[in-house]
Amino acid sequence: MSADFLVELGTEELPPKNLKNLMNAFAESIQADLTALELSFTSVKAYAAPRRLALLVENLASESPSKELVVWGPPAAIAFDKEGQPTKAALAFAEKNGIAASALKAESDGKVEKLVARLAQDGQKTVELLEKVVGDALAKLPIAKRMKWGSKREEFVRPVHWLVMLFGSDVVSASVLGLTAGRTTRGHRFHYNQPIELANASDYASVLKNTGYVVADFAERSAIIKDQVEAEAKNIGGVAVIDPALLDEVTALVEWPVALTGQFEERFLAVPAEALIASMKEHQKYFHVVDANGKLKNYFITVANLQSKDPTQIIDGNERVIRPRLSDAAFFFETDKKTTLASLRERLKTIVFQAQLGTIYQKTERVAKLAQFIAGKLKADEASAVRAAELCKSDLVTNMVGEFDDMQGIAGFYYALNDGENAEVAAAMNEQYMPRFAGDQLPATATGAIIALADRLDTISGIFGIGQQPSGSKDPFALRRASIAVLRLLVEKNLALDLRELLTFAKAQHNNLTVGEELVDQVLGYMLDRFRAMFEDAQIPAEVFQAVNAKQLSQPLDINQRVLAVNEFSKLPQAQALAAANKRVSNILAKQNADVSAAVNPALLQEEAEKNLAQAVGAKAAVVAPLFASREYTQALAALADLQPVVDAFFDNVMVMADDPALQQNRLALLQQLRGLFLEVADISYLVPAKN
Repeated sequence: MSADFLVELGTEELPPKNLKNLMNAFAESIQADLTALELSFTSVKAYAAPRRLALLVENLASESPSKELVVWGPPAAIAFDKEGQPTKAALAFAEKNGIAASALKAESDGKVEKLVARLAQDGQKTVELLEKVVGDALAKLPIAKRMKWGSKREEFVRPVHWLVMLFGSDVVSASVLGLTAGRTTRGHRFHYNQPIELANASDYASVLKNTGYVVADFAERSAIIKDQVEAEAKNIGGVAVIDPALLDEVTALVEWPVALTGQFEERFLAVPAEALIASMKEHQKYFHVVDANGKLKNYFITVANLQSKDPTQIIDGNERVIRPRLSDAAFFFETDKKTTLASLRERLKTIVFQAQLGTIYQKTERVAKLAQFIAGKLKADEASAVRAAELCKSDLVTNMVGEFDDMQGIAGFYYALNDGENAEVAAAMNEQYMPRFAGDQLPATATGAIIALADRLDTISGIFGIGQQPSGSKDPFALRRASIAVLRLLVEKNLALDLRELLTFAKAQHNNLTVGEELVDQVLGYMLDRFRAMFEDAQIPAEVFQAVNAKQLSQPLDINQRVLAVNEFSKLPQAQALAAANKRVSNILAKQNADVSAAVNPALLQEEAEKNLAQAVGAKAAVVAPLFASREYTQALAALADLQPVVDAFFDNVMVMADDPALQQNRLALLQQLRGLFLEVADISYLVPAKN
């Protein structure tokens, strides 16, 4: 026997930015609890709207299955006396488990003979379990701060007003958050603000939609909004830009979505589009519209929570609300343009970056020196790098960024152009923050990439230098993200820079560090560990990175090239045999007390197998030398893979540790040359699977 189970909690308006998360957490918790109780069901459907969280469990079993409980008692040696009669311990066990003393029996639990009781446990009725299941799920919801309301002692993210719990057509006898479960839900706050009786759990979504003007299905509501917004944009010859996070938030704000198009004066288009978009998106939850070339149009699309008889009034109201906000943005932009970024630097002297690391002005001074050093290494424009570094934080004290923090960097770009700075310097104002998140684009200009590197390396070295490196889940200065950004910049922008050298220079710019000489090694190790994690995310085995990391390199671009080459090599059929041979050679050489000669004496080559290996090693050395020089590691390792047959033949037919010392040393020298060829790229012995 089974039936559909519905639970709906009616509330005041729930936090829109967290509604989807609450819905998913509620469903996951209930599903996990039902599974733990061994209650079968076919599916779980979550619902969420501004004033409700709900869940429909289809074909939920009416009771949990019956099962046999095995209860172990005292050891048989204690349970029976010499005459085989039950002792007090046995009688107590029998009484506790409701069985006759004469029915006591012993079985082995795998270690010793013990009394055992096998008891039949009847299944529990589902309706008797649901109150706790729902109550526990609500208690576990990810709510940062719960509230009380009225004189009630219960707490939730918002005041609760009704509770529906139906098992099929029957009301579940339950009380949750001080509410008694019933079958009465409520419709839309304006279109149908009255009770709605639900006859069956399965009727929930259709009754609310058809009678109550509520689209309870979050995904369905989101799709409706997306379709309506796109249609509205098409009607005005534009394309709606639908940010997924904004779509989720708007979906959480409405029960009966109706998209409407508003307009603002064209004069506002003189303001940076990013500021207008930020104002529409963050403050008003509007979708902006662009033309076929991606240029912002003077329209916005809002989503009302009702079907108005006179939608022009809603549109007019929204236009009147957005106008002063856009006017503010225009005022800030025009006011800020009257002051140059260079003159704003003085105000940075009063803003602390970090107490021990000084002001933001001092940070820009350090970044400028590091940027000049990096530009010199790359043979880039040092003057532009220094200028960009000096100006890169000036927009933090502008009116625009003060009002719209998302404009940080973007505002700097526009103000730098207004000040007459060159294009690369202006671009670097914004590009310094790229990549802002995983998968984000990188700076397009050399100057932007240099400032992005210098700024992050200054922060990383400084914060590590005062002993505040990340620990566990705490990373207040986002050093993990900064480290990954540095690695991406060096690798994806093809910058052959040595990270140790950059960190050493960055460290020297700080005056009050508490960490000593070990700082550079500490930071380098931390950043390379992020590199390892990046390769693992790319499905490259950990041992591949370990093989390269064994060489203790510090140029990320070179490390990346080697890792990719070793990863390709590891897929070759010869790879495991050669890795095992390298491991064997490494172990042999490690046991030598004296240095092994680097030269091989051809006159001492006796066995055919060692002559063949010597000839092959010499020939391959000539082939791969130019490949190593040009960092064509993949081709070099592919060429070395051909050595596998002669290496195997050598170990099958040649005694390395010969009695003759001269012969022994010559063979060791040959093995050292063999291993040296592979070590030019990595220590491939790490590719040998670890023994358990």
